Amino acid sequence: MIGKILSAAVISALAGLGVQADVRGVDPGSSPDAETGIRLAPGFGASIFADGIGYARHMAVSKDGWVYVALMRPYDGGFGAVALKDTDGDGRADDIRYFGKGLRGTGIALRGDALYYGDDTRIVRWRLSGDAPVPEGEPELIVGGFPVQRAHAAKPLAFDGDGHLYVNVGVPSNACMADVRTKGSPGQRPCPELEWHGAIWQFDADTTDQDFRTDGVKYSTGHRNAVGIDWNPHADGLYLVQHGRDQLHQFFPDLYSIEDSAELPAEEFHRVEKGADLGWPYSYYDQRKGARMVMPEYGGDGNTVSDHGQLPLVGFPGHWAPNAVLFPRTDVLPTDWRTGAFIAFHGSWNRSPVQQGYNVAFVPMDAAGAVTGDWVIFADGFPGAAQVKSPRDAEHRPTGLAEGTDGALYISSLMSGGRVWRITYEGR
Repeated sequence: MIGKILSAAVISALAGLGVQADVRGVDPGSSPDAETGIRLAPGFGASIFADGIGYARHMAVSKDGWVYVALMRPYDGGFGAVALKDTDGDGRADDIRYFGKGLRGTGIALRGDALYYGDDTRIVRWRLSGDAPVPEGEPELIVGGFPVQRAHAAKPLAFDGDGHLYVNVGVPSNACMADVRTKGSPGQRPCPELEWHGAIWQFDADTTDQDFRTDGVKYSTGHRNAVGIDWNPHADGLYLVQHGRDQLHQFFPDLYSIEDSAELPAEEFHRVEKGADLGWPYSYYDQRKGARMVMPEYGGDGNTVSDHGQLPLVGFPGHWAPNAVLFPRTDVLPTDWRTGAFIAFHGSWNRSPVQQGYNVAFVPMDAAGAVTGDWVIFADGFPGAAQVKSPRDAEHRPTGLAEGTDGALYISSLMSGGRVWRITYEGR
């Protein structure tokens, strides 16, 4: 399968034929802003748009400035979402309204005059209007019947320009072991979880009362859990970042050191075509070797190259835990930032001995979807302390990304009561 796909090295070489993107990341010698607590790439500024709103996950921004936020845990009174608006132009939300009683989820997105929401087992929709910009009443069901699962149940979603809805269905396990998360247990081949999980499923975006198992089309397979998905409007394709498997050292201490286990496997950024197989659970991507490797549950030893799966566009360090990806739609940002990908990493319990992630990265790309330069850190400082030993110690964890029609970027965090930052470009 690898022979059918452009490798990261080939993509890099092709990008090298053009002009390298003029993108600079966070200055490592700078200090976090005293008010916002974060650092940004040169030319960008931030304000705290909303604080204490609940366990914020993904976001969507309407044409008239409403910022809709999905909440992972129900807010006071059982609400699963909140709408925020800055009515006086001071950069901070002053109109805050909760809705979606009885829901809890991650995915949220706007399409035309409708707001879609993905809780763990269904996708629902509200119709919006100028008179009622905040959802009222019960939403209509778009897709139901997703499997109930304790792990990787989030349902992020995206739309293409042809009326299709794309939904992530994560796997309920770590590596499809015969004995779940058990030291030395072999992997199942074929992996039964891949029948309904580990895939992006495609649905009709306008049809109501669809059933996951009878109306969905399995668009792609072989990804463990892709919480960050977005349709790239410039390259007209679906892109995702997925969470890599855990516990290499814990389950295979003879093959992987603690340091290996912290760095591996890579968090993978992919363009996904219909029918793609990214490789889970049979392989993972080693960003240090630049190759897919056979998973230890399937006979791998950390050095055996696999011919199963797709090479990513970028392999980020292990266990940074990507939670959102965003392609800008406006032309407000500088040219080199308009067609690339912003990716939010919220950190993982499995990264030891030193936690990393807790940042927003940027991958420079051209309008055809090819990577044109090295990725950079766009925003960091979210955990507060210089080092944290566990995600629960972090002051903030980036979990969602969105863009307003004015070009402002929004970053959400589910920690410390929940927060949303508003990022604007202020010039070089």
